[in-house]
Amino acid sequence: MVPGDPLTILQDSLRGAPIIWKGDYPYFIHPISDGIPRMDAEVLRATRDLIVSSIDWSEVDLIVTVEAMGLPLLAAVGDATGKPTVVIRKRSYGMEGEVRVDVATGYSQSIVYINDIKPGERVVIVDDVISTGGTLEPLLERLESMGVILHDVVVAIEKGEGRERLNRERPDWPLRSLVRIDIIDGKVEIID
Repeated sequence: MVPGDPLTILQDSLRGAPIIWKGDYPYFIHPISDGIPRMDAEVLRATRDLIVSSIDWSEVDLIVTVEAMGLPLLAAVGDATGKPTVVIRKRSYGMEGEVRVDVATGYSQSIVYINDIKPGERVVIVDDVISTGGTLEPLLERLESMGVILHDVVVAIEKGEGRERLNRERPDWPLRSLVRIDIIDGKVEIID
């Protein structure tokens, strides 16, 4: 890739992404969301830079993501900002204060576990993809009920109506995406 605008770099990396079907659900495969095909470091840097440049980090205590594909973004953003990070895991560690959350994606259901996030902490959540909102919605509700302050929620790639639905239902949540895509005629298309 030729160095350039971070948004253009991210958008260009999405064009031509492979599509697989999980039942009736079209699933695009991209290095930010799946770890395959291999990621050009410029794509990760561009995504990191889009997130880092859009937030007032003096108002943030902690950066959080959900295992597993939010991990590259969490590491890159944490390194760039110097802020501490926490991963919401898909298995229980049994730590004191651990909180269980039931989540559902467009094609599966699972449980995640919140550890080491305290009431009053101002968090930024970074994640790879939002489609249905089935992961973020119960997670944000649970964090809010724990007394966590949702400073910002940034998702790299938006596909489907999940973000728009959550923004309508919960306009108080600071939920946004960097780029919006759709699957049209079996191909990833950028939606402006």
